[in-house]
Amino acid sequence: MSSGNQKPYSNPYLAGVFLGVVLLASFLLLGAGLGASSGIARLGAFLSGLILPTHTFSSEYFGAWGEKPLHYYLVFMLLGVFLGGLFSAILSRRVQKSVVEKGNAISSKIRLIYALTGGILVGFASRLAGGCTSGQALTGGALLLTGSLIFLICVFAGGYAAAYFVRRQWHD
Repeated sequence: MSSGNQKPYSNPYLAGVFLGVVLLASFLLLGAGLGASSGIARLGAFLSGLILPTHTFSSEYFGAWGEKPLHYYLVFMLLGVFLGGLFSAILSRRVQKSVVEKGNAISSKIRLIYALTGGILVGFASRLAGGCTSGQALTGGALLLTGSLIFLICVFAGGYAAAYFVRRQWHD
């Protein structure tokens, strides 16, 4: 969907091929797959260490990463994803001030509350499970792990089930 002077979105099949190449490069160069929640958790450890260093470094969860939690490849991947997405949005002229994507049946405030609540729930669950959906789907799926394939089926089934309850917010 393109409006005004925005460039059209990338071909999703081509983008998928590029994502597969990045995943392959990650396996070949780093010996590990992709994910995002570890980068966010390590950023949290860094920020916590700035405020309460003794408590942070003695905690069972954050302390295991030492005094330099940002020295980890997924932190740099997370930064690259953010900057790459921002750069892409700027190049395609999709950056706009004060725009919240939503349907007419919901206010911007409620939409932002839903987005924040969903983000917190997914972030907490991904750390509780020891990994995020991208790590599970991309890395585990590429390795054909049974648990990852079952996870993908459940994510899509859950998404379709949840869509029943929120779909009216987008019907304009």
